[in-house]
Amino acid sequence: MSTAADAVLDDGAERRRYWKWTAVAGMASYIDAGSIVAGSVGLSLWSHKFGLTSSTVGLLGAFSSNAISAGIGALIGGWICDRFGRKKIYTWDLLLYAFGILWIICAVNTWMLFVGYILAGLAVGADVPASWTLITELAPARTRGRLGGLAQVLWNLGPVVTLLLSLALSSLGMLGVRLVFIHLLLVAIVTWVLRHGVAESVRWRRATSRSAAAGGRARIAALFTRRGTTALLFCIGMYGVWNLFAGTNGFYFPYLLSTFGAQSQAASVGLQCVSFGLTVIGTLVVYMPFNDRVNRRVLLGVSVVLQFLGMGLFVVLPLNLPVALAYVLLIGFGSGFGQQHFFQLWSGELFPTVLRSTAQGFTFAVVRIGLGIWSFFVPLITANAGFRYLALILVILQAVSGLIGVVFGPRTAGQTLEQIEASRGWRDEPASATDPVAERGTA
Repeated sequence: MSTAADAVLDDGAERRRYWKWTAVAGMASYIDAGSIVAGSVGLSLWSHKFGLTSSTVGLLGAFSSNAISAGIGALIGGWICDRFGRKKIYTWDLLLYAFGILWIICAVNTWMLFVGYILAGLAVGADVPASWTLITELAPARTRGRLGGLAQVLWNLGPVVTLLLSLALSSLGMLGVRLVFIHLLLVAIVTWVLRHGVAESVRWRRATSRSAAAGGRARIAALFTRRGTTALLFCIGMYGVWNLFAGTNGFYFPYLLSTFGAQSQAASVGLQCVSFGLTVIGTLVVYMPFNDRVNRRVLLGVSVVLQFLGMGLFVVLPLNLPVALAYVLLIGFGSGFGQQHFFQLWSGELFPTVLRSTAQGFTFAVVRIGLGIWSFFVPLITANAGFRYLALILVILQAVSGLIGVVFGPRTAGQTLEQIEASRGWRDEPASATDPVAERGTA
């Protein structure tokens, strides 16, 4: 169904504005993934420099921006976005992120790493629901998936740039790691400046005005009614289970390859860089052109099969360079239209505007905190049971996640957010065919 916003999107200047806002908002994904992967690169060096034990490595992974601290930040940030506006979180969060990154840059012992990663994690966690919600609400119905895909390109581009820098600076040792984090610091500051020109969501202004006129605000308890709980469980089940694999891959892959696969630090980092680069390609050539036009469950299913085959290699074959390369090819390209992409899309579509960020923050928090608990055990599992046992667990998690997404994924392509809200019983008034993003937003 064509909407007013779709017509506006055909205008070149307006189309460029949508893409610009999406890119600036989506930089949360760049610095989130960049800080995770920068940590994965530094982990081996920090382990030798500071004498980190397996337990300490697990705790750093658990409380880093990869996991618990980001989850807590998302929980708080999501509520702030629904209460005070999507842009409100942009005022301070990247400054806090920059302060946390400074601690990591200047770290001379283990506790400084923990302080830096906790601060950076809180900030980037708060930013994710704000950015993903704003992207969802600014996008016209017919191109919501395509515009949202840009955030996922940035999520994977962050690791590519970070890893390439790491390779170029690998001969510098600890200094090279510090320079990699300096790059994230500069990106965060530039993004913070650019975001001052992003408009507030028209949808949020309308929804909060409607709630105020009705005599109150939306209650968080509404998320735990039957329809809210069903959507929450779906998002957490599909994305959370998959993220146990993805978080392990993102933070620990170079560490595992160098520790258990006898690969050099440069080879381990290079393989991970190729993986993220292939994910960018998968997003650009498959997800963005097709997800608004084809059956999304089928698209997700193809991705799940590729990822399952990739992880399965480590279950039956030794952890050597040819096997690692085959793994990278299957996992990298398959992830380009996989669970994270559809989580960003569906978690934005399945909840009402007045609770959208809160719901995304809650699901993101559960997922990242769950990953934090899991991350503590990853080094212990591999040290005591072996890498193949870990690979078997990750294959099972991938299969469960894919099954949830393919069987229960909603059919929402082409519908406005208002139509989706009405069809799911979140609002009583008839679904509107007019997309309010066609109206001019104000900065």
